[in-house]
Amino acid sequence: MIKYKSALLLLLLPFAVNLHAQQKPALSWKDLSKWNYIRSNTNSMSPNGQWMAWADGPTEGDLQLIIRKTMDTTSFKYPIGATPTGVSFTKDTKFAAFKVSPKDAEAKAARKTMRPTYDKLMLVSLPGNEKTTFEKVRNFSFSGESPDWIVIQFAGPENASRDKDAPKGTDILLYQLATKASYNIGNVSEFSFNKAGTKLAYIIDANGQNGNGIFIRDMKTGLTTAVENDKASYKGINWNEKGDAFALLKSNKNEKYKEDVFTVIGVNKLTENKPNKVSYSGIDQTTFPKNMGVSSNSNPFWSDDQSTLFFGISSLEKKEEKKADSVAKVKTDPSKAKGTPAKADTVAKTKTDIKPSTPPVNKTDIEKPDMIIWNWQDKRLQSAQQTQEMRDKNYSFLSAYRIADKKFSQLADSNMRSVMVAPKQLYAIGYDNSSYELMSNLDGQSYTDIYLIDLKTGIKKRIFEKYYSSGRGGLNVSPSGTWASYYNDGVFYSMNLATQQQYNLTGKIKSSFIDQLDDHNVSKPATPNFGWSADSKYVFIRDNYDLWRISADGKNVTAVSDNWKSKKIAVQSKYRIYPDEKGTDLSKDQYFGIFNTENKKSGIAILEAGKTNLKPLFLDDNSYVGFSKAADAKVFAYVKQNNQKSPEVYVTSSTTISAAKQITNNTPDQEKYAWSSGVKLINYVSANGDSLQAALYLPANYQEGKSYPTITYIYERLTDELNAYTMPGFPGGGFNKAMYNSNGYAVLMPDIKYKLNDPGMSSVACVVPAVKAAIATGIVDEKRVAIHGHSWGGYQTSFLITQTNIFKAAAAGAPLTNMISMYSLIYWNSGGTNQAIFESSQGRLTPGYWDNWDAFARNSPVYHIKKVQTPLLLLHNDKDGAVDYTQGIEYYNGLRRLNKPVVMITYRGENHGIAKLPNRKDYAVRMMEYFDYMLKDKPAPDWWAKGVNRLDMEKHLDERAFETEE
Repeated sequence: MIKYKSALLLLLLPFAVNLHAQQKPALSWKDLSKWNYIRSNTNSMSPNGQWMAWADGPTEGDLQLIIRKTMDTTSFKYPIGATPTGVSFTKDTKFAAFKVSPKDAEAKAARKTMRPTYDKLMLVSLPGNEKTTFEKVRNFSFSGESPDWIVIQFAGPENASRDKDAPKGTDILLYQLATKASYNIGNVSEFSFNKAGTKLAYIIDANGQNGNGIFIRDMKTGLTTAVENDKASYKGINWNEKGDAFALLKSNKNEKYKEDVFTVIGVNKLTENKPNKVSYSGIDQTTFPKNMGVSSNSNPFWSDDQSTLFFGISSLEKKEEKKADSVAKVKTDPSKAKGTPAKADTVAKTKTDIKPSTPPVNKTDIEKPDMIIWNWQDKRLQSAQQTQEMRDKNYSFLSAYRIADKKFSQLADSNMRSVMVAPKQLYAIGYDNSSYELMSNLDGQSYTDIYLIDLKTGIKKRIFEKYYSSGRGGLNVSPSGTWASYYNDGVFYSMNLATQQQYNLTGKIKSSFIDQLDDHNVSKPATPNFGWSADSKYVFIRDNYDLWRISADGKNVTAVSDNWKSKKIAVQSKYRIYPDEKGTDLSKDQYFGIFNTENKKSGIAILEAGKTNLKPLFLDDNSYVGFSKAADAKVFAYVKQNNQKSPEVYVTSSTTISAAKQITNNTPDQEKYAWSSGVKLINYVSANGDSLQAALYLPANYQEGKSYPTITYIYERLTDELNAYTMPGFPGGGFNKAMYNSNGYAVLMPDIKYKLNDPGMSSVACVVPAVKAAIATGIVDEKRVAIHGHSWGGYQTSFLITQTNIFKAAAAGAPLTNMISMYSLIYWNSGGTNQAIFESSQGRLTPGYWDNWDAFARNSPVYHIKKVQTPLLLLHNDKDGAVDYTQGIEYYNGLRRLNKPVVMITYRGENHGIAKLPNRKDYAVRMMEYFDYMLKDKPAPDWWAKGVNRLDMEKHLDERAFETEE
């Protein structure tokens, strides 16, 4: 028997050793600093589709740029410093260029000494990988569709003046790519190629304004033409789409005005011997608004037919005229200078009676109150006006100047501030909410009057009065500029802008165009409008699932996706893959993102050229984003990911798309660590009777039949992200799902459906059944479940623990805790009031608490605070501009007064989320320490068990530095 046991032990030993070898370590917070991954905003494909570039590297430290061939394994790597960067390719893809920033150590050292740092430019020839480096580069650009040139702008000297009137010009280098010949032009403040790359417009801004002006260089002949020279400054070169005209601004000093006077300049007819120039300032013209001038804060542009210049105007204040003093008036008064001479004694008296004049008072020397006046009639709160002060100062009113008859038209005004010039510049659409602005800022329900402006005649006509725009937007104008679609009361309509005839587009379709998942207090929120076809004959509108092609007059309707609702498949998005496309060009293949709302599968579908039926290419348990096409070739790329596999770029030259191959290698270190074992989608019914779903992400090394500690993470609806990858990192709210899965936690993310006037109670009705359903799977240890949420999720976390004891621990970040006091507080990030957010957005409580006291109190954590039995980790920063700091203080002090276990962490100077990396690291570690103690029986961290006295804080932080730093 002993021999048998030994034999069995020997038999099992290799398996045990092998099992132990397979166990990978959990990802620690220390590991994250070295975590290597692709920066998602740096992916770029060459025009011919033969090359793809991306930046990758560690969370902290220096990065590299990879340029790789899409059809084979050829690739080049370049160090690019600590800042991720994108790549520009020439039109023929023979060259690539990108910036190289200072290394991480250099940048940190420079910040400490307040010294400037400079980027380099790396120019690479492909496929030979010949590299040319340029130092101290500010900006660069290839020559548009011409593959011949690159222009490089260099940084100015370190001691350059920062005065607003100081010259802005620096050297630029015109570098010919084929010959390597280079030409230097000095004192250039701005440059821009036209689309074809045949013309370079540039501005000279030199010392003393000597030689200042706007110039055009013909890139084929090298001939440079001075469009204008003046003792002035210029800015804002804006080419038209064709590249045969541009507009810009010019500014001059003017003794009559406090600020510079701006002129709009239009340059066209560039194919002729001498370019044509049009200048307009409007100053002192009777047709121009008084005390106004051309604005410096909006770029002027040409109409397509080059008959009109569009630009902004803004206030222009005149200087006060100086008044002569009284003595001077006496000396020069004609009545005193002529007539009978004054008697001697009179003259003497006059001289002795004249007293020294009181020096004029300098208004800047007067001590004035520093104050704000809040008036109940203010359309915007004073706090909003302060927050938006720079926007208001820089606001410009859209205007037009018609060249032929020299006619000026102001399109926008103080009431109709928002004006959009429609395609082809036949019409403009104006929005005037001045009559409704105050009420909109109070209750969040947005109304506006909509005007149609005929740009030929200047006639403005109101086409909609009190149009309800909440959850609907405004008019969607066709590429021809002659039609518009819009939504009203559950139905989409179209309008012929020439006749203002309206047509019902969706009323006869047996489907709902009210968004069924939008549970905010918005009347009949709209489903998506995908816009017009390129020929303006059709508009594409989706119900809750299917996409419809509808003729402009509403007479012809085609279901592009035929009864996908029965399969729970929704047309989610349209990919814009043709750079110059206006609308949906039905003569080209069009691609759409599709999504199954029931099982969360996603994929891509094609609407083939000339056809009317949408055909799925694939639909699977992955998430697909970033579908794109090379500009000049049938090469397609997309990003594929799922819960366990990080986002990877796939490329194919086949229109079947499914033949794409992976060309990136994201998160190469993931295989070294324990990782989530997958995800389970749970169906359950809320206490309100709604059928809902929850995503249960399995811990690393999951074993069936074993229960695990679980973090319930909440916000609103989260299961649509079932197949999205969570990149390990230091989050602004402390929680990272990948980190918790790797460290042995299951993570539950339920959907929440809200009832108006019961946001907190709705979360209880949805979250508690979700937790119970997850426990029923056997995966979740019912005695070791915690809950966490941030912001709105923080509110619901704070509320849930007043209603249930199902959670052993809770962590709430930046929570709303008293809906009554929160209702009238300021949302400091915008300066507006929370009232509008409560009544029409996330708060879901309406009207004010004075008429709805029971609902406000019923859904406020502080009014149920005595029932809390769950320990709480609370985060609230003192400069939170979204949820006022007092909300956290009120809840903390209430719990503390009741002797409930609560710790509040405040990062000084931080806003709603944590921005500074040291703070993000610190909170991430503390949150996991807290949950490890509560759910894994690890020792309590001292800051939780005993707290930290203020005088000991520095020592405490020094001792903990090793927790997050190498």
